[in-house]
Amino acid sequence: MTETIKKKKRFSIPGGNIIIPMFIGATINSFFPGLLKIGGFTTPLATGSGALVGAFLFVIGGTISFKSTPAAAKRGGTIILTKVAISIILGLIVGKLLNDNFLGLSALAIIGAMSGANNAMYAGIVHDFGDEVDEGAVGITILSVGPYVTMIALASSGLASFSIVTLLATILPLLVGMILANLFPAVKKILTDGMNASIVVVGFALGCSMNFSQIFIGGASGILLGVVVTLVGGAFTIWTDKLTGGSGVAGAAISSTAGAAMATPAALSAVDASYKAIEATATAQITAAVVVTAILTPMLTAWVAKRNKARALGKTPITEQESVSDK
Repeated sequence: MTETIKKKKRFSIPGGNIIIPMFIGATINSFFPGLLKIGGFTTPLATGSGALVGAFLFVIGGTISFKSTPAAAKRGGTIILTKVAISIILGLIVGKLLNDNFLGLSALAIIGAMSGANNAMYAGIVHDFGDEVDEGAVGITILSVGPYVTMIALASSGLASFSIVTLLATILPLLVGMILANLFPAVKKILTDGMNASIVVVGFALGCSMNFSQIFIGGASGILLGVVVTLVGGAFTIWTDKLTGGSGVAGAAISSTAGAAMATPAALSAVDASYKAIEATATAQITAAVVVTAILTPMLTAWVAKRNKARALGKTPITEQESVSDK
């Protein structure tokens, strides 16, 4: 007598290993912010996302093989250059042709939100849906984090600067992790095994810097900005990712707004006083986009991965499927 064991179908949230802890952190920060300021180890965890992301990059570096570096650089370069180019094109169209106002959005808000991505979330998502090359691409995509692209595109005062030292400091943890892992296989195994745990911790810390009220402060224009970043920007990055041999997963996973982008309007107004008038509005809009894209980007990536899987299964000829079923 054979027993049929029915497996329970589990509900899966796209990119849940980073999204779930992120929204738990955001919930605590939204409704019980004082809980994150009680000191001890709680406050450093809630406010130390920079250090945790640095550690996370170190772990990511440990999963990257030297042999995959050229392919990862190509993929990362393709998707992030596409993202930056589209952000500048859209921003300049709004700034030059639409009197710097498209449904309440300025060129500063558009370029600031779209040019950089949440690389910790990107790494978490492609760890679920992508391959080693997609994961390694974060070493290149992270180079766009910060106000540099926006400064270069918008600042008219000539005070915008591009610091190589800052970029090196940002990517150094990943490089060190990669070197150590490739020199010592035992280190590579330890770091690879710790990937999922580090994603959860970083997700929670990032969430502790978010607040659900940010969506309402940014208003409809901020929500619109998040939709534009993920759907419009994502359409182009998915396209160029596939055009250069990728699956489209990396292109979809990069369609978010970096948390660091919230500081871009202040950085711009510091070097060019003409941006002071729209600093507060742009900051609220970009902050809303960070939250909105944190929801939409994993969903878009899951859709692309599911579509790829369906197409792969669809490659089997119908006649062959029928012959198998007939047996």
